[in-house]
Amino acid sequence: MTILIFFILGLIIGSFLNVVICRLELTESILGRSHCPHCKALIRWYDNIPLLSFILLRAKCRDCQGKISWQYPLVELATGIVFALTGYYFFNASEFQSWAVTLFYLVSFALLTVVFVYDFKLMEIPMIVLWAGVIWAVLYLVFLDWSSFNLADGRMSSEIISGIIGGGAAFVFFFALSYLSKEKWMGYGDAYVALWAGLIMGWPGILLALMLAFTIGAIWGIILIALKKKELKSQIPFAPFLSSGLILAVFLEKIYPQVEYWYGVFK
Repeated sequence: MTILIFFILGLIIGSFLNVVICRLELTESILGRSHCPHCKALIRWYDNIPLLSFILLRAKCRDCQGKISWQYPLVELATGIVFALTGYYFFNASEFQSWAVTLFYLVSFALLTVVFVYDFKLMEIPMIVLWAGVIWAVLYLVFLDWSSFNLADGRMSSEIISGIIGGGAAFVFFFALSYLSKEKWMGYGDAYVALWAGLIMGWPGILLALMLAFTIGAIWGIILIALKKKELKSQIPFAPFLSSGLILAVFLEKIYPQVEYWYGVFK
């Protein structure tokens, strides 16, 4: 039941994220009812049901028959799956701490999804979303350290320090790549996404996220070259790989704690 609830929640949030992505691209307010990008007709509530409406409408607007982008159902489905996995692995209704952890990851993954799609489409990082994610991560780390503080002996966890080290190391690495290549290898926006990823994963967890990001990016690049969609020197957005690598790393560390052993020497 938990998985189903979080999956449905993810579908709903995914639908909203599509609106955010579209409105950011058009520099419009996220307030107001959704409308068809072709004929501008307002979308009826029964045509705005995640996944189902896309199927029933056969990917066409009811009013003008304009095509509905596959982005909409894919984002909804992906968000639903990620939310379902988050609820399954992190949420426990009887533990307050799990509520905080789950909320943190749900919001972070939602924001990462916006960055993923926006950069994939436009090769540009929506900085307002990125900085919202950075602030959210910092607040969460401060909360973790505050909640673990032991007044008797003055001890507290060092999550914020771990996050700063992880984020700082990732930022410096990507910033150097961008500077040395004059943004041919990597963009400066990617450095800020790496900073965000480091705050979430901490040190040395960020190493796993980066390894996965580069692996996924390499596989995607090979596929595009094989399909003759890109050439070896072609530029591709990297934030989608950072986002997906980060999300995958979060789940891998939860499912297989032993994955930390390979970078244990950095602790």
